[in-house]
Amino acid sequence: MHAFRSHTCAELNKSNVGETVRLSGWVHRVRDHGGLLFIDLRDHYGVTQVMADPDSPVFAEIEKVRSEWCIRIDGNVKARDESLINPKIPTGEVEVFIRDIEVLGAAEELPLMVFGDQEYPEETRLKYRFLDLRREVMQESMKLRSDVVASMRKRMWDLDFREYQTPIITASSPEGARDFLVPSRLHPGKFYALPQAPQQFKQLIMVSGFDKYFQIAPCFRDEDPRADRSPTDFYQLDLEMSFATQQDVFDTIQPVLQGVFEEFGGGRKVDAEWPQISYKDAAKWYGTDKPDLRNPIKMQDCSEHFRGSGFAIFAKLLEQEGTEVRAIPAPTGGGRKFCDRMNKFAQGEGLPGMGYIFWREKTADAVAQELGIKVKEAQAKLKSGEVEGGMEAAGPLAKNIGPERTEAIRQQLGLGVGDAAFFLGGKPSSFEKIAGKARDVIGQELNLIDKDRFAFAWIVDFPIYEKDEETGAIDFEHNPFSMPQGGMEALEGDPLDVLGYQYDLACNGYELVSGAIRNHKPEIMFKAFEIAGYGKDEVEKRFGALVNAFQYGAPPHGGCAAGIDRIVMLLADQQNIREVMMFPMNQRAEDLMMNAPSEPQNEQLRELSLRVIEQE
Repeated sequence: MHAFRSHTCAELNKSNVGETVRLSGWVHRVRDHGGLLFIDLRDHYGVTQVMADPDSPVFAEIEKVRSEWCIRIDGNVKARDESLINPKIPTGEVEVFIRDIEVLGAAEELPLMVFGDQEYPEETRLKYRFLDLRREVMQESMKLRSDVVASMRKRMWDLDFREYQTPIITASSPEGARDFLVPSRLHPGKFYALPQAPQQFKQLIMVSGFDKYFQIAPCFRDEDPRADRSPTDFYQLDLEMSFATQQDVFDTIQPVLQGVFEEFGGGRKVDAEWPQISYKDAAKWYGTDKPDLRNPIKMQDCSEHFRGSGFAIFAKLLEQEGTEVRAIPAPTGGGRKFCDRMNKFAQGEGLPGMGYIFWREKTADAVAQELGIKVKEAQAKLKSGEVEGGMEAAGPLAKNIGPERTEAIRQQLGLGVGDAAFFLGGKPSSFEKIAGKARDVIGQELNLIDKDRFAFAWIVDFPIYEKDEETGAIDFEHNPFSMPQGGMEALEGDPLDVLGYQYDLACNGYELVSGAIRNHKPEIMFKAFEIAGYGKDEVEKRFGALVNAFQYGAPPHGGCAAGIDRIVMLLADQQNIREVMMFPMNQRAEDLMMNAPSEPQNEQLRELSLRVIEQE
């Protein structure tokens, strides 16, 4: 027999009854039933119930066993009584009577329990991650992650892509975040960098004549942490293609990701239609460039209904250039309590409030006022059907702008009795983000979001440049390596009108993919950087490898990268990316288990010609 096991803790069933077996694993739970000891023995694959009574030759040793001890047992497989069968586990029809036991690793008092669903502080969970990872939910999440990566690899190979590895120690290459620098021992005073992404290398692979590249690539960025972002490192499915258009990239990555979500989504619906929405429209309709399309709310410009109206705040606002009033429809939100709650939300976001209108059945008071009769008479006419009630608009805004304008707004937004609309005004850049948050909150509170669905959208036509409101200087708003739509000709006009062949893929409110068709022509690249204030010499210094390579017959090329951690987070139905990473950092970019970052030894600093200057 094998030294540690003849079977895993998920293999035994009725067919094994009568056999002598050997199992190894962790003590998941101990139950003492008055002289009968039951142990749920757990390994990576499952759980088997093992048991002993005073007749067992090792009963005294078994009594000493505690949770999370690692043990080996030998015993006989027995069938459970019909009434004791556990249909929830594969081994639920049998149990093993223990004849021998060996403690492979005893456990001290546990800082966190593996059995059960107790909540522990994240700091405790990360410090004792090796225990935290023993929990079933974590085991399943890590298996899911591994399976997703394997599926991605297979799907990419099936599309005739090959995987090529790019360097981990390289030169600093600005990708929009801070580099992690690595001092060079052989070249004192000089530094390597950990790659923020394999961006330049994968483009150089295309220039080298390789038609299709992909990689499950580690990326390193010194960033501020968020729930959906690691502060140090992450993995992405990175791909690049030669002689490819934007649509070619979309057509390549969609079946890969759609297949992964269908395979591992647990039966949730995966949209097959992935609309392409311009960056401008995404901001206008959803207040974000990563919209959650499970939420049916689509914001609209309602400026014309408030221009010259009795609501002075919006009317005066609209006299200023570049301002507008945007409406957020709220189907089924037509109650004063809900409207007041949303108004309070806006105040919590730093606004004075949020205007609203809601539509309700016309009251007897309103009918009496319209017909010039008493309220009791109006009530009687409504009850008898002599007068139709219809609907009325309510709320402070409705009173200010009057019934004609409120009716025009209602018709534009497609709303009816029991619905509401909220309004924000000003320069879109000042309120779009809050409008997007309000849209999310409204969708959640009114249960408008289909939570059993993955809804995707390509966000396209990103502007390449932006203007600093204070200085008036032009700089890159997005990826400076994107090919401008219209090429060199587009760069001759107003920089703020230049759009790039750049795109993101949003799913359920998260950005999953980012990519672009690359600017592979040196003359266009120099011009693009010149507009943003970067001279030719600086471009050659900072991006010398690309500039040099592009002078030797570079093919048109493009690609994208999909965030694996974020994809698994969605598939696992988790809200925090650390739940799907094996050994993540905490919010302060600290590894509490390995005690990193740590202070270097003086000898290490001397070898690297470095000196640490104390912070004041």
